[in-house]
Amino acid sequence: MPDETSGTLPASIDETIALLAAGDYLAGRSLATVVFLALKMKRPLFLEGEAGVGKTEIAKTLAKALGRPLIRLQCYEGLDISSAVYEWNYPAQMLDIRLSEATGIESRERLEADLFSERHLIRRPVLQALGQPGQPAPVFLIDELDRTDEAFEAFLLEVLSDFQVTIPELGTIKASEPPIVIITTNRTREIHDALKRRCLYHWVDYPDAAQELEIIRRKVPQCGETLSRQVVAYVQKLRTRDLFKNPGVAETIDWATALTELDRLALDPETIADTLGTLLKYQDDIARIRGGEGERVLAEVKAELQTAV
Repeated sequence: MPDETSGTLPASIDETIALLAAGDYLAGRSLATVVFLALKMKRPLFLEGEAGVGKTEIAKTLAKALGRPLIRLQCYEGLDISSAVYEWNYPAQMLDIRLSEATGIESRERLEADLFSERHLIRRPVLQALGQPGQPAPVFLIDELDRTDEAFEAFLLEVLSDFQVTIPELGTIKASEPPIVIITTNRTREIHDALKRRCLYHWVDYPDAAQELEIIRRKVPQCGETLSRQVVAYVQKLRTRDLFKNPGVAETIDWATALTELDRLALDPETIADTLGTLLKYQDDIARIRGGEGERVLAEVKAELQTAV
């Protein structure tokens, strides 16, 4: 569906793959399919998966590729309406009241209408996502929804169902064009079915070795081929080691970048031990890999890569 102000939405799954790839996001066909359908059907896309697998990056890539503004709502425990949706500019309202009192109030009704007008409305991410007339609909990222509580989930139902927000003093504000909604969760708790039913769903998994190697080539082009292959093979092995927190793609990129900054051409036990903090984020995992376990993993990696040559 063409959009004169913000680029053209992909007309097929293959075009969706190409669109994401142009932003250096390598999507498998199943992910590209659900992204294409979400855009085509104008439905929110619910992405679930471990932290660091690239869920948030999908929204960023779409916004950049489509030329749309990205509105991000970072969720956290205790998130409320004033932080997520809107609030009134109370200092400005009080100033107007004092000025009216000083100059003489002509009409209380007129003053009240002015106090609760768009001029004093502070738009937070949800209201910003509904857009402004004449502007392209943004990409609305609701990031880590599982960090909020069920009460906020319930509020989102109105937004995702009708793409509108009701403000008691002002009325109902409705999007002229639905935003592209991406919801992410790390599955620290289950999200209610009522919200999930309004979305298309996809589980974002860790990439396979070939895909992760291509990601490193794109994101860390200065990393040598030998080092890139060893880094990817090492990380892939670590994810089978029953760690407390497996390294995500973001950590793989960070590690490859760090090793490149240290001018390393290949992995060795000492370098791995010194740089594990860029790859693993829990001390128990680091202590385990710094020992004999890490050297065994490296030996397996080198043997397998040598056999593959």
